[in-house]
Amino acid sequence: MSEGNQGSIAGTRRVLKGLHGLGGVRTPSSVLPGVLARVGLRDTYWQQDSPIGPIYVAYGEGGVSAVRRASEATGFEEWYRTRFGRPVMQAARPPRALAEVVERRLGAGAQGDIEIDLRGVSAFQRAVLQKTLEIPRGEVRPYGWIAREIGRPGAVRAVGSALNHNPVPLLIPCHRVVQTNGRVGEYAFGSAAKRAVLEAEGASPDLLEELARRGVRYLGDTEDHTFCLPTCAGMHRRLTEPRYVTFRTPQQAVSAGYRACDVCRPALAS
Repeated sequence: MSEGNQGSIAGTRRVLKGLHGLGGVRTPSSVLPGVLARVGLRDTYWQQDSPIGPIYVAYGEGGVSAVRRASEATGFEEWYRTRFGRPVMQAARPPRALAEVVERRLGAGAQGDIEIDLRGVSAFQRAVLQKTLEIPRGEVRPYGWIAREIGRPGAVRAVGSALNHNPVPLLIPCHRVVQTNGRVGEYAFGSAAKRAVLEAEGASPDLLEELARRGVRYLGDTEDHTFCLPTCAGMHRRLTEPRYVTFRTPQQAVSAGYRACDVCRPALAS
């Protein structure tokens, strides 16, 4: 055997021995989280103040993926892993631009550009959540309004179920959706939290409940003869002003000579 061949064989043996030894090498624990994050398999979260107290906000390459009330970090991480099938890790500090947008949305209610990760939700739920994003601060819409707006007028209960599984409450404002009869209804964070957020945004839950008890579903403006859903800003007036008349159904309003508001589109609500 030539000297060159012997050198080649020896070199190959050294490489194989080195590869075999890799089985005993332990990767530093600090490496794995970074690798998972870069391939989109691990999200990060931070704790944020909100109108209902501390919450956890999780995010990844696809945007904000979850919002949940804060109790303790390990419980949130376990919940997140169970729901989304991937780990989440607390950030030393959140991305500044993202944190500012989240804070503005939770505070003044400014919209701002924000990416929301809706991977894993059905096409129906995505349509429901995207329509919910259109409801302005200080206003509410009934479940039936969303169902009709997305072209599924018979899916009122399914709309409620989709909103109950909203992964990012507060940022997608499912608290602005009320029962078909006008009552405030339930919420992922509890009815008390829903009332508190609506109150902070200027949509009086007490007034909504009072109108619902009286069977009032629509308000008519006696000057321009339009009728709206309660809280609609289309009239640019307070609900307590005497220029308002009340209606129980859209048909009653139309029969009285009123037309549907172009802003809240009450004729599409049921």
